[in-house]
Amino acid sequence: MKRFISILPALFAALLLVLSPAMTAYAGILPETKITIRQENEMGRKFDRMIRTQMGMVGDTYITDYVDKVVQNIVKAKRPMPFRVQSAVVSNPILNAFAIPGGYIYIFTGLLQEVQSEDQLAAVIAHELAHVSQRHVASRIEKQGKVGILSMAGILAGAFLGMAGGKGSGKAAAAIMAGSQGMATAAMLKYSREDENEADHVGLNSLVKAGYNPEGMPETFQIMIKKRWFDSGSQIPTYISTHPGLSERITYLHDRISRMPASFAERKEETVTLRHIQPIVRAKMSPADTALAYFNNLKPAERTAMDYVGMGIAQQRLKDLDGAAASFAKALSMDGSDPLVAREAGIFQFKTGNQKEAFKYLQMAVIKNRRDALGLFYLARLQAEAGQSARGAETMRKVLALVPEDSEVHHHLGMILGESGDEFGGNLHLAYAALYSNDMRKARYHEQGAEAKASTQAQKDELEKLKKTIQDRSKPDK
Repeated sequence: MKRFISILPALFAALLLVLSPAMTAYAGILPETKITIRQENEMGRKFDRMIRTQMGMVGDTYITDYVDKVVQNIVKAKRPMPFRVQSAVVSNPILNAFAIPGGYIYIFTGLLQEVQSEDQLAAVIAHELAHVSQRHVASRIEKQGKVGILSMAGILAGAFLGMAGGKGSGKAAAAIMAGSQGMATAAMLKYSREDENEADHVGLNSLVKAGYNPEGMPETFQIMIKKRWFDSGSQIPTYISTHPGLSERITYLHDRISRMPASFAERKEETVTLRHIQPIVRAKMSPADTALAYFNNLKPAERTAMDYVGMGIAQQRLKDLDGAAASFAKALSMDGSDPLVAREAGIFQFKTGNQKEAFKYLQMAVIKNRRDALGLFYLARLQAEAGQSARGAETMRKVLALVPEDSEVHHHLGMILGESGDEFGGNLHLAYAALYSNDMRKARYHEQGAEAKASTQAQKDELEKLKKTIQDRSKPDK
């Protein structure tokens, strides 16, 4: 399954293609003064599609389910919003989260690596969702007068390119923003001091109401200062660098917390689940040598089974298979009953050609966690390679139920079906794989292959669904 992709310069090129000819057709969709809730929801849907197509999204349900749980905890503590808040995890080392109109929020893996408690993670989420509930971006668009989706897309594209970092990203972001009504767009990117203060205020309220320790918010700001995230370097997007100083905001938050009941700041911080997944995030989504150095610097007596798993993943990425085997063996000896330990050991055995051991660990993992999309994915591949095509296809369909737009899952299901003689099903899922990889030419090629093999009514219905999806993604949004 797709972990992350190289987003620069490919993202820049792809976004230019998306924004230039297609989006000009509906640049005037938004009203001159007021954006309706329906339009805000539609904006969110369109931007979410673009972001998911162009950025590396994490598909590991251990990670995404946990993040969504925290997001929904905050949502429940807020006054009802007129849209369903949806979360995603972006594979990116920047310490950040980002929310857009319509209730879509994206948590970066860099943030997941660095926070020390769920309270701190929840604090960032609460702050970002406050920007959405208070309609800071939407209000700025309204104040600009006649502004279209093209301009808003430029805002998000520029912001994400800036956050991605890397050589040339600042110029790429600037180029897209220049093509999206220039200075007007740049002006909309700048959260005002009042916006940030309100997001801190509203976010802290929802954080406390959700049962979290309010100290999580100033603690997160302290981490940001320590990591020098708010430096004026080129890797930080312009709109972030204009935020009010963190020290000033920390002082404000501590003053508010001091006036709350003492029991709020005494709430026990939840760390168990976060620390369970952090080694996976670090090992898979940071540079391998950096991740290995982190695990090596931990005192052996303090390493958990998951730390050894993380070490094994990093060693495998660096082609040290003997070292990786030893690390996974240590993790299993410490906590072999942990389904996440078992899953990662199974994936290692799969990748090193030991099918028997891989099957044992992967089966154990998915029995204990039936929502483990990654464990099911590798188990399905094992079953198919063992000649059990029907079982492999059935298992891979379970993965699709969890991650329906993962191109790699569709690709492997298409291959399994095609090799078993189901040419319709093979072409159908290879078309979806191409579609979700943003390869329209290949998607249409396999659509034609599926159409040539469609004979039953059920197959014709599936084909129509595919055609509608391709058509929907091919035409300019309206």
